[in-house]
Amino acid sequence: MSHTIAAISTGNQVSAIGIIRMTGDDCIAVAEKVITLNSKKTLAEAPNRKLLLADLHDKEGRTIDAICVVVARGPHSYTGEDTVEFHCHGSPAVLAAGLEALYISGAKPAKRGEFTKRAFLNGKLDLTQAEAVIDLIEADSAEAAANAAGQVGGVLQKKLDPIYNELTDLCSHFHAVLDYPDEDIEDFGLDNYADTLQSNANALNVILKTSNQGKLLRQGVAAAIVGRPNVGKSSLLNAIAGYDRVIVTDIPGTTRDTVEETVMLGKTKLRLIDTAGIRETSDTVEAIGVERSRRAVETADLVLFVCDGSQPLTNEDREILKLCSNHEKAIGIINKSDLGCAVHSSDLPFDTVISVCAKENRGMDTLAEIVDTMFTGDTPCDGSILTNTRQTDACRRAFDAMNRSIEGLNLGLTPDAVLTDVEEAMEAMGEVTGATVREDITARIFERFCVGK
Repeated sequence: MSHTIAAISTGNQVSAIGIIRMTGDDCIAVAEKVITLNSKKTLAEAPNRKLLLADLHDKEGRTIDAICVVVARGPHSYTGEDTVEFHCHGSPAVLAAGLEALYISGAKPAKRGEFTKRAFLNGKLDLTQAEAVIDLIEADSAEAAANAAGQVGGVLQKKLDPIYNELTDLCSHFHAVLDYPDEDIEDFGLDNYADTLQSNANALNVILKTSNQGKLLRQGVAAAIVGRPNVGKSSLLNAIAGYDRVIVTDIPGTTRDTVEETVMLGKTKLRLIDTAGIRETSDTVEAIGVERSRRAVETADLVLFVCDGSQPLTNEDREILKLCSNHEKAIGIINKSDLGCAVHSSDLPFDTVISVCAKENRGMDTLAEIVDTMFTGDTPCDGSILTNTRQTDACRRAFDAMNRSIEGLNLGLTPDAVLTDVEEAMEAMGEVTGATVREDITARIFERFCVGK
C-alpha cells in the first residue's frame, strides 16, 4: 500500500491557475471528501484524464472555489499510482485551505521530489529521466530546456541501455557456462567479445565527450571582460546585459573588483565577469581587484579584450594583450567606434576582432553571432548531452573499467579477472540509470526538487 500524499504544484504566488496534486492508493477516496462534482456522481466513477467541474470545500465544509478535477489511474499516470489533480483559481489562500482540508481527510504532506521519486521507484522513469525533470524546471535557456526535455523523453537512456545490455550478455554467458557445465551452452571464449568491449567503450566515450558542452550549457560560459581602466568594459557588460548593471564613469579605476552577471547573449548563456582595469597601482584595494582580474583571465572560458579604439594602443594595453594572447578562446573588441578609429584589427593578436560602440549598444548582434559559433557544440541539444555531474562521474568510472578489461584481455588475463572490470563498469553504469544506485544517493537526488514535483 502506498499512502496518499498531497502538495501544491504551482508555488505560492498569485496566478491564474493553481494546482493541488495527490497520488497514492486511496487518493481518489481522499479527494472525494473535499469536493462535490457538478454531475453529482462520485469521483470513483470519473473517467481517466477528463476534466470535470466541481466545488472545492475547506475543512469546515464551505465552498471556497469552483474547480476542475482530473483523475489518472495507475499504472497509466506520472507516478504509476492513482493520481488526482485539482485545477483551482490561483489564490494562495484557496490552495492552502484546500490542501489543509485534504490533510484532515487523510492525505500526508508530500516531501521534496516525492512525486517524481515514486515515478522512479514504480518504473515510470529511470534516474536519467527523473533528474532531467528538475533540470527542465531549472532550465534558463531554450537549449538547456530542449536537452532536458530530450532526457525526460529517454534519449540518454536509449544511448546507455544497449551498452549496459551487451555487457550483461557477456557476463551472463560466462556465468552460465561456469554454473551449468553439463548444459548444452556454447563455450565461452573471451576473445569473441573483444570487439564488443571495444565498440561499447567507444560508444560510452562519445557520450562522455559531451560533458564539457553540458557543463557550459548548465553553468554558462565564464567570460572575462579585460582591459586597462576606462576603455568601456563596464559599458560593454551593461550593453550585453541590457541594463545598467555596473556604474560607469569617466574616472579610471571605478570598477575596483570583479563583478559577475549571468546573461543570455544570442543562444549562449554567459557568466560575464567585469574585471577591474589591469594596471600598476599603489591603491591597496584596487591592487587586490587587479590581481583578481588576472586570475579571472586564467580561469575564464572566454576572454573579451576591450580597448579604446579612438586612441592608439598604450603600453598598458600591450601588457594586457600578452596576458590574453595565448588564451584558447579570445575576442578582441575595439570599443568607442563612434569617436574615430586609431586601432585596427591587425593591431590585435586575435583571430576574431570586432568594432563596437558599447555606449550606443552597437555591435552586440555581431558579438552574439561570434560567441554562438564558438560555443555551439557538435552534439545537438536533444537529450544526448551529459549535463549532470553525478552521471558524468559514473560514466567516466564505467569507461575506465571497460578500458581496464580491454587491457586485461590483451594481456591474456583469465576471463574471471577480465570480467571483474566488466562488472565494475556495469555497476557504474547502473548508477547512471538507477539500476544499482544506493538509497542515500537517491534521497540526495530528489532533495533537489521542489515540493509538488
